[in-house]
Amino acid sequence: MCLAIPARVVEFAADDQAVVDLGGVRKQVSLALVDGVELGDYVIVHVGYALSRLDPEEAEATLALFREAGELLQPAGGEGAA
Repeated sequence: MCLAIPARVVEFAADDQAVVDLGGVRKQVSLALVDGVELGDYVIVHVGYALSRLDPEEAEATLALFREAGELLQPAGGEGAA
């Protein structure tokens, strides 16, 4: 199964590269496959490549679902519960 995730562009780098932020985690990705990306845009990222731009509301809704799913996977009593 492959997973592509929305991430916000926070910085541009050389050679069609950008730094994206996902919940405080920053990663450099390639923008070679997407035209017209601006700072603050959300892009769908898969294996180091931005595949497309994403509407901010849709990005936030998707990220909220990921957070909710992560909370459901936490053991009862929170992290470190025995």
